[in-house]
Amino acid sequence: MEKHQKRIAAPRSWRIERKTAYWAVKPRPGPHPGGRSMPLLLVVRDMLKLADNSKETKRILNEGNVVVNGRVRKDHKFPVGIFDILSIPVIKANYMVFLDKKEKLSLVEIEEEEVSGKLCRVENKRLLKEERIQLNLHDGRNILPGKELAEKIKTHDSLMISLPDNEILQHFAYKEGSKVMVIGGKHSAQTGEIEEIRVTRSPESNVVKIKPFNGGVESFETIDDYVFVVGEEKIEIPGVK
Repeated sequence: MEKHQKRIAAPRSWRIERKTAYWAVKPRPGPHPGGRSMPLLLVVRDMLKLADNSKETKRILNEGNVVVNGRVRKDHKFPVGIFDILSIPVIKANYMVFLDKKEKLSLVEIEEEEVSGKLCRVENKRLLKEERIQLNLHDGRNILPGKELAEKIKTHDSLMISLPDNEILQHFAYKEGSKVMVIGGKHSAQTGEIEEIRVTRSPESNVVKIKPFNGGVESFETIDDYVFVVGEEKIEIPGVK
């Protein structure tokens, strides 16, 4: 694996200028895949414009001024990804990370009271010793709810968890009628309601038919890997309509 990242070859999801310099910061292996995350230094400097150069950005981070998902992060290569909560207490600013219609990582400002919870998708489940069930979430978290609750939660369901103690606050099922957001493909950032889930008996991904919220637009199909449940009766996260 390459230790360095050329700026012009950076993932298309990064919201940075491509030809201003030769190199860009390469994120460390972490909770998010490379194509859906961005190193913290670039978020603070290039997206939030809180510093003019890397030296200033590292100083901001080393002073403990940036909080990601309820924890102070000082590593300038720490990967920040979809639905992460970014806070800068000094200026009383809070943001949530989204993927926009052009599949680029974007920041949406949120209120202070909305910082305490984060939406996570269940990627898979694992059976441990003593019949304990571990839930593996999209941002690298692993949680161990009680057996009764863990059996109710299925793959691709979403959980609203508290920060930073990872307690489950709400459970949103991946089912017909649930409200979703698309996080990849040509329908990226589109919100809607699940009309149908077609399970394919093959290595191919399952197909999800979604009815968008903006009236007059026909339903569309995407794969289940791109579908993120954001509520059942209504959308439960800030900044999304």
